[in-house]
Formats: sequence, C-alpha cells, structure tokens
Amino acid sequence: MAQRRGVAGRSARSDILPDRTTTQTGPAMLLELRAENYAVIDHAIAGFGPGLNLLTGETGAGKSILVDALALLMGQKASTEIIRHGAERAVLSCVFESTPGAELILEANGIDAEGEEIILRREILDNGKGRVYVNNQPATVAVLRALAPELALIHAQSETLAGFDGAQQRLLVDRFGGVATEAVEEAFARWREIQERLAELERDEQDRLRLADLWSFQAREIEAAAPERGEDEALATEKRVLANAEKLYAAAMSANGLLYEDSASAEAALVAAQKHIEDLARYDTKFAEAVQQLASARAAVEDVSATVRDYAEGIDASPERLAEIEDRLAVLDRLKRKYGATLDEVIAFGEEAARKLREIENRDEILKGLRADLGKAAAAYEAAARALTAERAAAAKKLEKLAEAQINDLAMKARFAIAVTPKEDVAAWTAHGWDTVECRIATNPGEPLAPLDEIASGGEMSRVLLALKVSVEDGAAAGAKSRGRARRVQTPRTLVFDEIDIGIGGRAAEAVGQKLKALSKAQQVLCVTHLPQIAAFADQHFLVEKQEKQRRTQTQVRLLTAQERAEEIARMISGATVTETSLRHAEQMLKASGALAG
Repeated sequence: MAQRRGVAGRSARSDILPDRTTTQTGPAMLLELRAENYAVIDHAIAGFGPGLNLLTGETGAGKSILVDALALLMGQKASTEIIRHGAERAVLSCVFESTPGAELILEANGIDAEGEEIILRREILDNGKGRVYVNNQPATVAVLRALAPELALIHAQSETLAGFDGAQQRLLVDRFGGVATEAVEEAFARWREIQERLAELERDEQDRLRLADLWSFQAREIEAAAPERGEDEALATEKRVLANAEKLYAAAMSANGLLYEDSASAEAALVAAQKHIEDLARYDTKFAEAVQQLASARAAVEDVSATVRDYAEGIDASPERLAEIEDRLAVLDRLKRKYGATLDEVIAFGEEAARKLREIENRDEILKGLRADLGKAAAAYEAAARALTAERAAAAKKLEKLAEAQINDLAMKARFAIAVTPKEDVAAWTAHGWDTVECRIATNPGEPLAPLDEIASGGEMSRVLLALKVSVEDGAAAGAKSRGRARRVQTPRTLVFDEIDIGIGGRAAEAVGQKLKALSKAQQVLCVTHLPQIAAFADQHFLVEKQEKQRRTQTQVRLLTAQERAEEIARMISGATVTETSLRHAEQMLKASGALAG
C-alpha cells in the first residue's frame, strides 16, 4: 500500500501513527491501515484521505482483503487461515480520528485517550490465540466491537446485514428528520428511577422484615458509636503522643535548654553577638541592618523555645487516657471493616440504613406516594414517546420516498418503505422511545414488501444502503439549513462499500458513482469497485495488484497519480491491453466525472 501523500514521516509515539500537516475539519475518518503477514500481503500500508477512496484491480487481485482487514479491526471473528503461509502471526493496525463517543468508550474501558486519534492493533497467532491493543494499551475484541459504530460501518457482502440492525435504521430516520430524543430520555430516566424505588419497597413480607432487622441493627450500631468525621485521625495522633510521652518530653525540654535556658544557649550566643555587632554599627552604619537581623533571630528563638516548653508542660503521660483512645480506635476500626474504608463512608452508610429503615417503617405511606409519582412519570413518558413516534413516522414517510427514487436510479425496480411501529407495552420502553423501525423492500413487481434481509441480495443490499445514506445526508443538510444551523451535522464514521456494483453497468453505474461522491462530501467513503464509471469519481484512487516475488504471490496496494488513474480506468474499459481509444475514453470520463461531481 502506498503512503498517503503529504506524509513525510512517522510519529515517535507509534509505528502506525502518521504525521498530519493539516487538521481535518470534516467528519472523523480512517487515516491509515496496515497489514503484515495477512493473507497474501507481506507488509503493506495505505493512507486514506477525506472524500471518496476507491480501490480497483483485476479479478482475484484481492481488492476485498482491505475491507476484511478493517472488519477484523472492528471486532469481526478471526481465523488462523488469514495468516500468511510460513508466518507465526498476522498483524493488522489502523489509525482513526477520534470522536467524543469513542473517547467515552475508551474511558469506560480504562483506556487512555491519545490526543485526537485512536490507534487499533490486532494480532492473530497461529495457535488460535490473539491480542488486541487500543492506543498501545492491552484491550479486548469486545472493545473493538464497542468502538466500531463510532468509527466505521462496513457494507460488505458478509457484513451488511449485521451492521444494519434495527438500531441503525432508527438512527438513520432520526438523523434524516432531525428527531430529538432528549425529552423521552429524561422522562424514561425519571420513570425508571421511581420504578426501581418501588421494586425495592415491594419485596415480599419475609424479605422486608429480614432487611428491616438488618438495617435496624446497622443503624443502631453506628449511632451508638457516634463516630465524628476525622475523629480517627485525631485520636491516632493523640495516641502516638501518649505512647511516646517520655521521649517527646525529653526532646522538648532539651530543645528549650539549647535554645534559651542553658548558659550556652543559642539565645545567649545571639545576645553576645548582637552586642559586638552594635559596637561595629556605632562606627560603620552598614552593620545597622545586621543588628536588626540578630534581634529578629533572638525573637524567633524565644518564640520557638516558649512553644516547645509549653508543649512539654502539656504532655500528660496518662496510661488511662491511652487505653481509652485504643479502645475507641478499636471501635472505629471495627465499624470501618464492616461499613466503609473511612469514617465518612461509615457515617454515610448509617444515614442510608436509617433512611431505608424509615421507608420500611412508613412503607404504606411511601408506597402510595411513589405509585402516584410513577403514574405521573409513566404518563409523561407516554406523551413524550407518542410525540416521538409521530415525528419519526413523518420523517420515515419523507425518507422512504426519497430513498425509493435513489434506489431505482441504481438499476433496481423496487418499492421501498420504512415502518415505524410503536410498542406501547411497558416491556418495550427505552430511553430512545418504544418504536421499532424497519426498512422493507420489494425488488420485483407484484411482490409484497418484506424486511431487507429476507429479500435483498448482498449487492442489492449495498445499493439500498447507499441510496439510504445519500437520502439521509441530503435530508439532514436540508433540515439543518431550515433550522438555521450554519453547518451540517456530521456522522462520525467511515462508510465502507464492497462489491456495491454487482449486476449493474452503463448509466446505473454512473449514478452509483455520483451517489458515492455525494455521500463522501459529508463523510469519508471507501469503496471496492470493478466499474470504470464509478472509479472516475474517486478523490483517492488505489490500485490493488498481485506481484510475484521470490516465487511467492504478494498483493500490493498503491495510490495512483493522475496519469496512472487514466491508465487504470482505460484497463477497466478495454481489458488487459490499453488502447489509445480506451485511454482517451478514460480521460473523458475523468473530466466528465469532475464536472458531474461539481
């Protein structure tokens, strides 16, 4: 794979982190992908850019290897079969721009963020085991799967349906219509909180009485001890003083003698020195300040001496008090072992136990109030959820019309619909409403509408998703403009399409290229294609090719120059032999695609 243009070197922070000379202001995207000892790849690297990144090459060259590699980095199940023959392990890695959602996922999994980028690395060993690293820190495949929706959505033949579940379909409708779910989220949180408090109080009678006895004992034990905040620390200090009373008295009195009381004390020496300096000052004024300094020193010595003398006089070597403190500390330590690591936690535990006990003692009255509150909270949720359903249904109606037109531009004769079905049963309540959103399609005349996974083939599914994404982005842009937003809301992920052009050609292929180009204005798009009509729309065009080195086949990927792009598109038009006619045709296609994209 060729390095991304403009990348002069690598950061010392990681061997897979590219330097960037400019800051990306668009949606988060894939910056770099590396593979080592993976399938037929020895060692390769590709740096991707914003917009439309297209990969082409002859049949069997391994164009889908990159898509498969990225799928593994998004948490797909791995197999030892992907390890290059003769190697002990395959290593895949990539760099994404980070998103706020991805950073929250990292934080939840105890992984430190690395600036504005996320580095993923996965090793598959020949013994069937593997290792995962995120930002060079050990992680799990589960973390990769959690990050995947924030970073990349892969529409490959084997991955399309798995990545386009009901939640993804709902999010597309919400994005298209600018649907806000905050009101439902708040109502759900309030309803859920009250419901949990009710469940706690509505335990069976035997369990309730058992818990009441336990909480009563705990509250009484803590209340009887009457701990005060910081008490244990103060008592521990006093204990140390009492346990070492003789040493402390001797040290204090010795310090007092050396500083003030003894004939050869520091204070006596300072008095003598001060007299001599005063004699000097009578004849040379530069010693006047020194006289003041010595006077200050004497005052400081006297203060310290008085402090240690008072401290010594205050020491009470009382065995009775020491025993009393030790007994009290033992009580406090016992409480901390049972109820918290600190006295603050013990006190909080006691207060919570007392609150629960009050609730049980006043159970009937509290239950009555909570049930009334729950009814109000449920009514508030239902109102918010119904309003959300209406808003979603209206957005779905608009989106299905746009999407159907887009789908039929892609060599399909289909009917398309989006069903928004409210499930008002309490079991279906969620923070994003009670709706199920399902895309349905009929790919042949006379057939009934059915869910996508029952009707659409892999190639059709990719085209449907492309049409949906373009429709959503167009709608989101129009909605943002109508709501007075200065900028389009961006989807923080890279979209990957593999074999999206199966079974199409001619004008339909050109329409696919235009739609990919339109989609790439809002987010980064990677696409594997074998059609020149689509390849002509690329912002970055990569060639995947096989080479034989040292009697072994290797797949390489390189970024094409403008001239190489024309030659590759000419090859795609005419086959292995590039003719002057096919080259001129390719140049015309590139020129026309630029005008169409603009």
